[in-house]
Amino acid sequence: MFRTIFMIGLFALGGLFLLKLIFGLGFGLLGWVIGFAIKAAIVGALIYLVIRIFSPDTARRLREKFSGSSY
Repeated sequence: MFRTIFMIGLFALGGLFLLKLIFGLGFGLLGWVIGFAIKAAIVGALIYLVIRIFSPDTARRLREKFSGSSY
């Protein structure tokens, strides 16, 4: 699951970098978006940690849903 989150983050940062190059966005906007993405990732990780502690079965189903089957 963390690998999936990490890859989504890498693609998002790559897209933001390309937007900055193409449209010449200032660092203020880019910094705000990166800051928001980091905060959202931290909140998502904390929610997943709480679910994993209190309901391991739900956490397992979420992990299977987002990472596919692990044969």
